[in-house]
Amino acid sequence: MAAPLPDLPRSARRAAGTPAPSQESSGDLAPSPWLAQRAPLIPPAGPRPGPDRIKKKELGALEIPSIPNPFPELCCSPLSSVLSASLLPKATSRKKQVIKVYSEDDTSRALEVPSDVTARDVCQLLILKNHYIDDHSWTLFEHLPRIGLERIIEDHELVIEVQSNWGIEEENRLYFRKNYAKYEFFKHPVNYFPEHMVSLSSETSGVIGHTQILQMFLSSSTYPEIHGYLHAKEQGKKSSWKKLYFLLRRSGLYFSTKGASKEPRHLQFFCEFSSSDMYMSLAGKKMSGTPANYGFCFKPNKAGGAKDLKQLCADDEQSRTCWMTAIRLLKYGMQLYQNYMQPYQGRGSCSSLTISPMRSISENSLVAMDFSGHRSRVIENPTEALSVAVEEGLAWRRKGCLRLNTHGSPTTSQSATSSVGMCELIYSPRRDAIMFITIFIIFPAIHRTQLWFHHKISRDEAQRLILQQGLVDGVFLVRDSQSNPKTFVLSMSHGLKIKHFQIVPLEDDGKLFYTLDDGHTRFTDLIQLVEFYQLNKGVLPCKLKHYCARIAL
Repeated sequence: MAAPLPDLPRSARRAAGTPAPSQESSGDLAPSPWLAQRAPLIPPAGPRPGPDRIKKKELGALEIPSIPNPFPELCCSPLSSVLSASLLPKATSRKKQVIKVYSEDDTSRALEVPSDVTARDVCQLLILKNHYIDDHSWTLFEHLPRIGLERIIEDHELVIEVQSNWGIEEENRLYFRKNYAKYEFFKHPVNYFPEHMVSLSSETSGVIGHTQILQMFLSSSTYPEIHGYLHAKEQGKKSSWKKLYFLLRRSGLYFSTKGASKEPRHLQFFCEFSSSDMYMSLAGKKMSGTPANYGFCFKPNKAGGAKDLKQLCADDEQSRTCWMTAIRLLKYGMQLYQNYMQPYQGRGSCSSLTISPMRSISENSLVAMDFSGHRSRVIENPTEALSVAVEEGLAWRRKGCLRLNTHGSPTTSQSATSSVGMCELIYSPRRDAIMFITIFIIFPAIHRTQLWFHHKISRDEAQRLILQQGLVDGVFLVRDSQSNPKTFVLSMSHGLKIKHFQIVPLEDDGKLFYTLDDGHTRFTDLIQLVEFYQLNKGVLPCKLKHYCARIAL
């Protein structure tokens, strides 16, 4: 009787004539079909080796001593790679590219960024590099000068992908500046959705507020329909504009071929938003012959010519803002709300849509205080604040005269009085007003160094600057008047409109003052005037909140 075979590997058992386990008795996978179709192998001619020779040969091969492995950590299963994933070179999917970003004064900065960088990432990088204050209003813009268009690049959009749609010969630019109205409709939706332009579907019953309208834009299956008249430029004709009745629905933008009819047989499709971007027209009358200065258009992502644009024009700014805001909400949906909520993460529960806006820096730093008692208090009455400012100005005037005589700047008391006399009515709500007054004495026209002052710009240029930085209540700038060289103009935004107020100079007893209300409230300098109206509404429609500035990168 032959001795039993030792526990050999499967290959050795097959070579010794041991039958392989059948498919039913093992858990191995079924053989490939091509194996079953192969012809059986014909054994070579000649005598076959006996079982004893095969047994000795296999046993001799097994008796070879194994050499210990000096690197056991490199051992792995036959099914895995010899090198681990950490040892392999990483795929270079995040290729870096150089982008160029401009500011409003045409200064630029080159940045090397990865391919997956977003617009918010670029803004945060520029804020850190330039040491700006992050008030969540910095925005990246796409500017197309050849066709006079501009749009907000949403915070989640990839900057490299935006640049990839530009033509080689196009001189397009990325601009970095503030836009206070980017998410203002989440804070004050009543200003962006007038009742005469919004209607609800037949499935909705009852009165719906503006906050509910926003929620319907973001998540509900029912839709708030935006409707109204717009001027549309007909394709193929140079300057032919036609006034049509438009309707905005979830499926796209439609216009009626028969008056204001909303019947499906009278509606014709105009544009959808998934493969196109919406732009604001900067020079519509000059470049496209728009009926008004409130134009906007849709441009396909992969096309750059003016012939591919679908141009529209509204009759007023409120109508254009409503259309553009609703289209942004329909196109981006909840992503837009997440972009708005991202800066507030970690500040507590912010679940509702009505979040109070952050106070501006000027409001936080300019507060009228009374330090006469044992405890300081905030002066909320404007009349009391102004009287306290007058008294404080007179006290600092006496101290200023003494200080100037001590340092020997004016040689006589008369020159000191004339130099400091302009500081008599300085409105100084801050405790450290001495430094402010000292600078004012040395530089009577210090308002020219303020960021909110724009020396010689036209009315149209002032409106363009305010429009670019957002039609939010309280956005303002001060400029020289072109009609009267001795006066100034305060331009500000309120109610989605830009208003202009003339600052008139007055001379009383040899002293120069400035006023907005025919001399009822007088100020010795523009800085005093601006700081006063940052705290008090006065004759203005609202307080001054955000100033327009031309930053340098």
